Amino acid sequence: MERRLEERVDPRRVLPEARSLIVVGVFCAPEAEAEAEVEADSDPEAGPSGRIARYAGGDDYHDVVLDRVRALESAVEVLAGRPLRSRSYVDTGPVAERAAAAAAGLGWIGKNSCLISPQLGSHLMLGVILTELALMPDPVVADHCGTCRACLDVCPTNAFPEPYVLDATRCLSYTTIEARGAIPESLRAAQGDHVFGCDLCQTVCPWNRSRPREMPGDPLGLRTRLAKRPEWVRPTLRWLLGLDSEGFDRASRKTAIRRARWRGLMRNALVAAGNSREPSLRPLIERFLDSEDEMLGEHARWALHQLENH
Repeated sequence: MERRLEERVDPRRVLPEARSLIVVGVFCAPEAEAEAEVEADSDPEAGPSGRIARYAGGDDYHDVVLDRVRALESAVEVLAGRPLRSRSYVDTGPVAERAAAAAAGLGWIGKNSCLISPQLGSHLMLGVILTELALMPDPVVADHCGTCRACLDVCPTNAFPEPYVLDATRCLSYTTIEARGAIPESLRAAQGDHVFGCDLCQTVCPWNRSRPREMPGDPLGLRTRLAKRPEWVRPTLRWLLGLDSEGFDRASRKTAIRRARWRGLMRNALVAAGNSREPSLRPLIERFLDSEDEMLGEHARWALHQLENH
């Protein structure tokens, strides 16, 4: 982000002709998926499982949403009746999506630093179109967080030093996905069973919990494509720790889980295994002790220590 900060602040550095931002939000957390996760949790025979962020485990949202945003970009050109200079992005370009979404009236940025839509909650994937068209802006949405602290209080790693401020280096969505090195030992116990990302600050948000169960239809199949594949709905730690790099590549094909890479997912699964205190996982943990990867070896030793001191 620092490398392209000026472009994030001023989109005209990306597209000099830009005069407007069109922002879209795609809902990505169907109730059926949440119910499937609860059902998986209730199966004692499966053993301890890992928790995967809601947005991951289905078709990669970058591809799914960008397909539709580019279709909208083409449609805008048709509606304008002339060729337009424009650019489309979904979480990969030098665009401050949340700030743009708030300015465009999709919602407000909550105390958990997520964009919250009053209609859909915060489980949204954002897409942005820079265009040379001069469009009338929509009214902004007022902040409706009020005195609520649910998201701040539930964070297991205390990643919010104050409301609306996130210390990304303590957030499980950073330590389990973006970070390539060891997870700080001080954060491992707090990681619990999370093996890819974390949704806790969104799960407890009243704007997600009170959202109507009956959502609009899905004529484009976006939510269907974003929904988790069965293997990623509360995957067991036995299965995760048994994956080799080729197995990981097959299971994570065309999903956002690829972002963590095999090495990162094994690191995360070892921490979750240690936190599970499940002795039957010992053989799967021990296979990493002699790994050529010192980071995985160190996490395996930590996990065994957790088992032995239970």
